[in-house]
Amino acid sequence: MWIPYQEIRRHPADFRVKYRFYSENEGGRKVTPFQGYRSDFSYHGDDTSITGIFAIHPEFEDDHGEIILDNTSPVPTEGTARMWILFPQMRKEVHTKRMELGVLGYFMEGARKVAVVEVIEIVGLHSNPTS
Repeated sequence: MWIPYQEIRRHPADFRVKYRFYSENEGGRKVTPFQGYRSDFSYHGDDTSITGIFAIHPEFEDDHGEIILDNTSPVPTEGTARMWILFPQMRKEVHTKRMELGVLGYFMEGARKVAVVEVIEIVGLHSNPTS
């Protein structure tokens, strides 16, 4: 059973996204991941060879906006997720300046885009720890 990040980290998620995993034909995964998936993040329009990718992990929600606690079954192909910035210093230096409603980005596996995302809510981005 999945333990929600908020219980572990003792602060809310940074932001929420709606996501869609690419199909295998679109260059995506053969199957969707399970809760606990640790992809990285890139902003739409970034040249990742210059900016790199960011350690921001998703935590998938069910149709009611609750955290999916079953980590033994694949998550839906489309849905919503809470996003967690792993490095507080990056929250301060990069993401508080770039992240806003409507921003597009991607779940990344190395240099490969596996899902497209759109920011739908800013949660704790501006109040979570920055060091």
